[in-house]
Order: sequence, then structure tokens, then C-alpha cells
Amino acid sequence: MSLVGFEHVGMTSGDLDRTIAFYCDLMGLRLALRKPNVIFLDAGGGMLEVFGPADGATPSRDVPPGEAGMRHLTLAYSDVDAMINKLEAAGVPIVERPRNAHNTEMVRRVAFVRDPDGIMVELIERAPGR
Repeated sequence: MSLVGFEHVGMTSGDLDRTIAFYCDLMGLRLALRKPNVIFLDAGGGMLEVFGPADGATPSRDVPPGEAGMRHLTLAYSDVDAMINKLEAAGVPIVERPRNAHNTEMVRRVAFVRDPDGIMVELIERAPGR
């Protein structure tokens, strides 16, 4: 028995149409499946399984230091600066503008934005050879 690969991460959304518009129209993911209360968005190396809308959904909160949980979702792009310019023009909240990465063995450039539900999304350019 061996690992086949990364499949998906499950998350929730306050509005599936808004989530599709953000992740597919702006971020470049592909809608793989839509059912009344769940969507699967293909990111190329794995998927996002998004449930919603939850009654009375509140925006996502950041996981405080010292608390277990997911801190952000990361998507890789060929040009982070160009993606940030596109997202900024569309009114997406920019948390951190593109900069050189700290973990240069893995990542060359990095930036952070928030999705429509407040989830932190990291945009990266991979280091050469990655």
C-alpha cells in the first residue's frame, strides 16, 4: 500500500457562487463538480471541497498562535506580482504584497490575500527546480 497523492481539503463558504467566482474566475481553479450544497474546485495538484452556505455563517477567523488548525491555503503561480495586480484590480483585499520568500529553498516569491469568506490565501512562485 502506498500514497497515491494529495486529494482535497474540505472547507466551508457563506456563498458558493461567490466562492466559485473568486477561486475559478480570479484565481484560475476549475469547477470540477457542483451539487446543491457542495462544490469541488480543481487546483491542478489537488482540490478544494467547499460546503455551503451554512445558516448564519460568519467570516473565517485566523488560527491564533499556539492553537492547532490550518493557517492558510497556498496556490502556486508562475508570476505572483501579476496575479496580485489582477486581484487588486478586482477589489480583493491584499494582506501582504509580493516579496521575496523566507524559505528560498522551496519558494521564490510570496504574497497573501483574503478570499470572500476571510480565509487567508497565500500565492507563491516556486523556487527554480521545484
